[in-house]
Amino acid sequence: RPGFGAADKFLSSKLREFMAESKSQRGKTFILLAMMVTFGSAGDVLLSQGMKQLGGLHGWAPEKAIAFFARAFDSGIVWVAITLLILFLVSYMLVLSWADFSYVSPASAIGYVLVALMGYFFLGEHVPVTRWIGVSLICAGVFVVGGTQPATNQNR
Repeated sequence: RPGFGAADKFLSSKLREFMAESKSQRGKTFILLAMMVTFGSAGDVLLSQGMKQLGGLHGWAPEKAIAFFARAFDSGIVWVAITLLILFLVSYMLVLSWADFSYVSPASAIGYVLVALMGYFFLGEHVPVTRWIGVSLICAGVFVVGGTQPATNQNR
């Protein structure tokens, strides 16, 4: 195509740049989603374990609530859980800075699978068949969403 050499070179270089950026963005998104799922799930499970070790809040009187939360914040397990949940939040904030919320939220739902497994294996919880069916449906949804682009607006 005579006369289009410079334009072709420019467009092909932009296309290569876009494809490299797209692969890099997918990789960053995958890593941060994995961090979100890991930190969030582990933080949730440890928070559950720590709070169950404390026992329930017995009454809503202010002095009982203050004593309950003082015990909670004196627990090492609760502090590890809080740290993991803060790391989850940081990962979440970072991935949302470029990826669509409509991608991130469903894709990170795979954490529900991890929480169910961790609840069963680490907390000794009974997970009924109906919950496992729900977890299977979540996996199917994560698979569908994961096949789409993380960001639909490339000008971010």
